[in-house]
Amino acid sequence: MCAHVLVAEDDEKQAELLRRSLLAEGHTATVVHDGAAALDAARRLRPDLVVLDLMLPVLDGFGVCRALRADPERPDVPVVMLTARSAEDDVLLGLDTGADDYLTKPYSPRELMARIRTVLRRSGRGVGARDEDPVVRAAGISVDPVRHEVRCDGAPVECTPAEFQILLAMAGEPERVFTRRQLLHCTRGFDRASTERAVDVHIMNLRRKIEADPRRPVRLLTVFGVGYKLSGARR
Repeated sequence: MCAHVLVAEDDEKQAELLRRSLLAEGHTATVVHDGAAALDAARRLRPDLVVLDLMLPVLDGFGVCRALRADPERPDVPVVMLTARSAEDDVLLGLDTGADDYLTKPYSPRELMARIRTVLRRSGRGVGARDEDPVVRAAGISVDPVRHEVRCDGAPVECTPAEFQILLAMAGEPERVFTRRQLLHCTRGFDRASTERAVDVHIMNLRRKIEADPRRPVRLLTVFGVGYKLSGARR
């Protein structure tokens, strides 16, 4: 079962671990680090499930969950809540707020993935539970996390594992500017020798594969002083 999962976790290392675990399960993942960004992403991207840390900045997980349940367009999106607070009152409050499941830290990523599968199956969401396309699309690029295929304007593109993970992350959040460090995290476990400077090489190689003129890119753009973005509305 493949789904688009929104991860709201302010601990960047923990968020990256979750993202990689989800990708390994065949899901796609969007990661945000505060409650306001979680609400915005949920409304824009319409994920199949939200993994929601309780102790988020700006707006905590309780507030995000309440807002999702009050949103007429997103009232039934499944929510798995994560927290270091294991007191019974906190667990009950999380469930009363509308969470579908609740897991306390520290937890096993395998247990979380199992709970996500259960919630998706119970809710009827995700590919396998409903007839939807798992492919992530943006700027004429399609990235299939199940078949591990990339296409550009319909034509197949051969990518290294590191290039694939970079494109998958960027296509999942078009127009978002990724720093080199963030893109480096995408390649962990696939490119052991990679450094922040090596990310530039991956981008250069990707441009050769997806740009009509790699010297004048229109898809994979440089944001000077910050990093890179994939330009194009998600579709």
